[in-house]
Amino acid sequence: MILSMTGYGKSEVTSGNHKYTVEVRSLNGKNSDVSFKSSLLPKDKDLEFRQYVSHRLVRGNIDVFLTSETVSGSEARRIDSGLFRDYFEQISALADAAGLDGAQRSDILSCVLRMPDVVSADREELSEEDLEAIAGALHAAVDALVAFRTREGAVLRTDLLTRVDNIESILAEAEVFEAERIPIVRQRLVSRMEELSVSPDRERLEQEMIFYLEKLDVNEEKVRLRQHCRYFRDTMDAEECPGRKLGFIAQEMGREINTLGSKSNHAGMQKCVVRMKDELEKIKEQVLNVL
Repeated sequence: MILSMTGYGKSEVTSGNHKYTVEVRSLNGKNSDVSFKSSLLPKDKDLEFRQYVSHRLVRGNIDVFLTSETVSGSEARRIDSGLFRDYFEQISALADAAGLDGAQRSDILSCVLRMPDVVSADREELSEEDLEAIAGALHAAVDALVAFRTREGAVLRTDLLTRVDNIESILAEAEVFEAERIPIVRQRLVSRMEELSVSPDRERLEQEMIFYLEKLDVNEEKVRLRQHCRYFRDTMDAEECPGRKLGFIAQEMGREINTLGSKSNHAGMQKCVVRMKDELEKIKEQVLNVL
């Protein structure tokens, strides 16, 4: 089954007087690279959640965002008295040095309260209930992302099958030119020898001609290309995470198409080869997003 590496999932949960929001985003990646964008979790839970996400999503550049907000009452605010006093004394000294009068000094208090870390919210440690609720939200967000990947994967599968079908269809078109290709090559060689006023032994000429034309035979390349196309389709449906293998198969398809182009010696066949290369490049681009 084809799954996309791109996806997004979100879930919210309330525990106590806090609402926790978990968002999971996944993009293309060669391996599993999980990044947690939160400082709320203790280290042991951070590692546990990373392992869970990596196991479920297998591969991709994955970002997990965890945010918290109060849903009832107000968060307690704490004034750091020592820090407040230090800021107040420094700012008052500057005001004295500048010769500011009482009216001009009236904003010192509000200025001090806005200084970094003077006023802060009390941060409560997450309880077991909070952690269980966050874990449930994470599981739900990952489930939503997997569903997203599945929908995107269905679109990818349809597009890839269409591209592979197009390559086989174009290959069939190229075969039409084979009947006229060999006589044209033969005539070209004979004409060239006549231009050079060469009179070779007819029997030896036929032997060399057969040897040369055999090198231009593309039957093996056609057979292998069709086999690769079948293997590509089978792998899409048989493998759980076929992205890497599909990439390797696409490379093999490219080798056969390139060899067809080098052996074609016919304008019509070369045009078909160019069209097959175009379809293959689109396949390679899409395969990069397959899990």
